Amino acid sequence: MKKRLLPVLILLNVVLLLQAQTADWLVKPIVQKADIAISKNGKEIALQNGLVKRVFTVSANLVCIDYRNLITGQQLLRAVSPEAKLVINDIEYNVGGVYGQKEKAYLLSEWLNGFTTKDSDFQYKGFQIQPISAFVRWREKMTTGNLAQWATNKQQPRGKMISFQYQSVLPALKDLNVYVHYEIYDGLPLITKWVTVQNTGSTVFKLNRVVNELLSVVEEESAVVGKPEVMKKPQGIYIETNYAFNNAMRYDISDQTLHWKTDRTYTSQVNYNYETPCILEVYPEKAPGIELKQNELFTSVRSYELLMDSYDRERRGLAIRKMYRVIAPWTTANPIFMHLVSRNDEEVKTAIDQCAATGYEALILSFGSHLNMEDSSAANIYKWKTLAQYAHEKNVQIGGYSLFSSRRISDEDDVIDPKTGKPGGAFFGNAPCFGSTWGLAYREKIKYFFTQTGFDIWENDGPYPGDVCASTVHPGHKGLDDSQWKQMEIQKELYRWLNERGVYINAPDWYFLDGTHKIAIGYREVNFSLSRAQQKILNRQNIYDGTWEKTPSMGWGFVPLTKYQGGDAEAVLEPLNDHLDDYEQLMMQYYGAGVQACYRGPRLYDTEKTKHTVIAVINWYKKYREILNSDIIHLRRADGRDWDGILHVNPQLKQKGLMMLYNPAVTPVVRTIKVPLYYTGLSSTAKIREKEGAFKTYNLDRGYNVEIKVTIPANSYTWFVIE
Repeated sequence: MKKRLLPVLILLNVVLLLQAQTADWLVKPIVQKADIAISKNGKEIALQNGLVKRVFTVSANLVCIDYRNLITGQQLLRAVSPEAKLVINDIEYNVGGVYGQKEKAYLLSEWLNGFTTKDSDFQYKGFQIQPISAFVRWREKMTTGNLAQWATNKQQPRGKMISFQYQSVLPALKDLNVYVHYEIYDGLPLITKWVTVQNTGSTVFKLNRVVNELLSVVEEESAVVGKPEVMKKPQGIYIETNYAFNNAMRYDISDQTLHWKTDRTYTSQVNYNYETPCILEVYPEKAPGIELKQNELFTSVRSYELLMDSYDRERRGLAIRKMYRVIAPWTTANPIFMHLVSRNDEEVKTAIDQCAATGYEALILSFGSHLNMEDSSAANIYKWKTLAQYAHEKNVQIGGYSLFSSRRISDEDDVIDPKTGKPGGAFFGNAPCFGSTWGLAYREKIKYFFTQTGFDIWENDGPYPGDVCASTVHPGHKGLDDSQWKQMEIQKELYRWLNERGVYINAPDWYFLDGTHKIAIGYREVNFSLSRAQQKILNRQNIYDGTWEKTPSMGWGFVPLTKYQGGDAEAVLEPLNDHLDDYEQLMMQYYGAGVQACYRGPRLYDTEKTKHTVIAVINWYKKYREILNSDIIHLRRADGRDWDGILHVNPQLKQKGLMMLYNPAVTPVVRTIKVPLYYTGLSSTAKIREKEGAFKTYNLDRGYNVEIKVTIPANSYTWFVIE
């Protein structure tokens, strides 16, 4: 009996695993579309797409009563909250929401009829449903230009949007219309939320704060003693907003809007001092004073709320990366570019010729070059327009670097330190204010340069993290209170303007959700003055660490062809032909990760042998481009002691995976490696070949793994294709 039962149980387990993989939104696209359903009595409104469900009910006022992860069944809400919160002229008002819930550990539907509202709250008036409209209208321009060919996702997100309207019965607020907007997407457990406030009267209102999301969330842990700052925050929901900066190259450190707070009305919580972090509020801390004049419309930050179904770091990263591929499709463009250090126009032409000859797709004039985008003279515009035309004739895109921060303009135009009342106090000491006369002119000069020259790429150095300015005479902001918000609005408007005209943007901070394409993958500049041997290992560490939440196309690395930040001959690749093995491996490490690097120097090759090496690597990258630009599964981090590697996966492609393995040792290594293939979509067998060799068939174990024996050459690499 036992002998017969064992194969049945094994088969049952395999069937269950296969069913789980088939229904996994990270492996196979979800068929169900986003929908907004209204109950027959009009009292209940449900947003759902098979992965997430959010339900609102109209009782005393409109309130959210259900926020559920349909993958796991997890309920996120334990209590009702207002839909938003406004501080107007220093007085706080709730938008929507109800009162009367006594037990805050959980919410029952039968309590709803007993809830009440207050006259001071903004009251629900109605709703409107429509398809999602593009926040950044990149597709209209991008698909007609060369940049579109490098995007792995060329379509805007699809789904539905609902806008709830609220008004106040208070005479002082009668001219304000408040709208709370929600978007739900096809194929993602994601809901986006933001608030707009419209002033239809002549009174000027001061918006001290706009809280666009409030959630009374189920706590993550039960801790009798513990302060909020050390207790775990709820992990079932991950939120990003388009208000993030910290020069950290990571969102979680860059965020400026997420505030986990305690709830002293939750008296049945386990924490003795009621200090469990279980209320989430979303608002920018340093945007406390925006004036709203007649006919003006204020738009809050946008909260992108992604429901998580796992604590596993890789799976959580895959979810975030898929979110970006869908809601910010411009980030999937990944052109091959060189970083040119030039002194004259002829060097630019030579570099363009070398790009065309080797298959490079773009040229960026690096810092230290002779490009000045702030020069709007006819002669300068004509020069760069002519060079752009030359590049385009060679089918090469062209762009350049422009410095905003880390420079002093004047006492009149620099940010004013609120502590001293004098210039200074910026992230890098001195910096211009984007709301100053100079800052506003800088924005217009950048727009003019791109409009007139036909340049394709902008590498922007600054502004840096959220400088505030105490000036009261800058035309772009009123004073200290609104200075950060207004500068951010100026900056983000410029990014969206460029994006919608087909310009590719390398930016210094986390502005992806407002139209930028790429950020540094994460590095320490002085490391590029270290030896080439050190750089190879450090670069692989940077790639490994910088691709947990970023897709390969969202980050850039660095390869110093010539001297950078100091260092001696051991640090650089010039003469290129003399260091060809290192040059080739550095290229393979980056291209093998799908990460573009800034190959910074005056040329891509110096001999025919070097040229052919570059061409071979670029041809290899283009052959496997789709899978190399796909998600990374992290196998083993480089430590200089043993092998390290990554695995690209994409269940939608013929090539389901491509694995890169490296050996830092001076002798070959032979290892048996367990390769996790779950996210390739393969379920029973996999065909695997080393480089361009013959395929071998492997059977997957019950955990979707295969074991392969590999030999990695000394101080070198190898790669495998999986179908």
